[in-house]
Amino acid sequence: MAGKFSFVSVMGALLVLTIFHDPIIVNAGQGVPNVALFTFGDSYYDVGNKAFLTKKLPPQTLWPYGKSRDDPNGKFSDGYIVPDFIAEFMSIPNGIPPALKPGANFSRGASFAVADASILGAPAESMTLTQQVNKFRSMISTWSDDYIEQSLFMIYIGTEDYLNFIKANPTADGSAQQAFVTSVTNKLKTDINLLYSLGASKFAVPTLAPLGCLPIVRQEYKTGNDCYEPLNNLAKQHNEKIGPMLNEFAKKPNGGFQFTVLDFYNAVLRRTIRHTAFRFYVTNTSCCGVGTHNAYGCGMANVHSKLCEYQRSYFFFDGRHNTEKAQEEIAHIFYGANTNVVQPMTIRELIVYPAKENMLEFWEPNNLSTRRRRSSRDNLDLSAYY
Repeated sequence: MAGKFSFVSVMGALLVLTIFHDPIIVNAGQGVPNVALFTFGDSYYDVGNKAFLTKKLPPQTLWPYGKSRDDPNGKFSDGYIVPDFIAEFMSIPNGIPPALKPGANFSRGASFAVADASILGAPAESMTLTQQVNKFRSMISTWSDDYIEQSLFMIYIGTEDYLNFIKANPTADGSAQQAFVTSVTNKLKTDINLLYSLGASKFAVPTLAPLGCLPIVRQEYKTGNDCYEPLNNLAKQHNEKIGPMLNEFAKKPNGGFQFTVLDFYNAVLRRTIRHTAFRFYVTNTSCCGVGTHNAYGCGMANVHSKLCEYQRSYFFFDGRHNTEKAQEEIAHIFYGANTNVVQPMTIRELIVYPAKENMLEFWEPNNLSTRRRRSSRDNLDLSAYY
């Protein structure tokens, strides 16, 4: 009787939560080993490194950044960003610190991502991906080899490369664009290989967002409610190379390279096109900034930027970065969605996948919606029941 009462009580509580609140957040850290999280890339994953590379306080260290948590701490959002939620799912207390923060506790990982980072070039007051990997190399004695091998490495970078390319080459033809994408992705492959040679084996790499749909791009190129397609085309060309590149690593015999790819591009498009289905009401302009799309100057001291009243109704907080609500949605699908969004496995599956073992499934192009994640029941012997 007591067991039945307990079950009914729990189910009733779950039903109430489902009806009156946002979707239930499961304790996703349950059953996941206590490994580290390392992030690399640009402002999307920067948890505060930029502040250690600039002479002046950057805007993201000041209100209204951090508005939702009343804590402006160097992140490009009104609150948490994707790595914060992933760290929470992995039961990492207080998230991971900036790698450039003196005296920080790096036992569960670090963020090497820096705003304005690029794959090519020499970004001012920032770091290329190669420099970030070299910073990781300089700190590698902090963690054991086995711990690094079992830990998660997330990489999101490339936005700066393509924004700068289009700005410098507005009339570039298809062959010039293709050549640039190849140079960017080849360098990305080299940097991933360097991390792999340093002991990393579990990689989570989202595709690039539709860059032409960023509010700052719509505003600068005066496209109104339309996206700027030249930038979207570059992002699509870049994204087409990510899965095959990672497959190549993973298919090496006895290599133990494991990965997952989030289709971030289409996840963003779905939320900008079918915004009400995802509980967003404004997806083409920013919550904070000035201009036709409120896309410029959020947090800048010399800019009288506007600030929306309710940021959770917006997909973008500033001209390039998502609100905490959007970041949380993206983190959830990266951690536990089906293969129409993330493949060949989720982040959770990647973390628990035995280290040193080769993957049994790989990234597949163009047929995401037709693939079905194998159930554990697929392997059950049911002969005794027939």
